[in-house]
Amino acid sequence: MLSKREVEQTEADQTLMNPDDIQPAERSRMIYQRAYFDKALGQEMLLRLVVDETEEERVVVTVYRTSQLDKYRR
Repeated sequence: MLSKREVEQTEADQTLMNPDDIQPAERSRMIYQRAYFDKALGQEMLLRLVVDETEEERVVVTVYRTSQLDKYRR
C-alpha cells in the first residue's frame, strides 16, 4: 500500500499499465488516470498518477485519488 495516500499498490500499477486516460501536464510529465471502485469508501474514485516520462523510463512523481471524477475526466 502506498500508505500516505491510502492507495493499494495494485491499483497504482493497474493505472500505470492500463489507464482510462492520459493527459499532458507540465514539462515532460503526464497524468495517468483510471476510475475504480474503492471498497473501503464504498464509492467510485479516480486514481491519478503524475508521471515524469523520458524515452528511457517512467517515474511516478505522485499518486492521489479523488471522488471528483467529472472534474478531471475529459
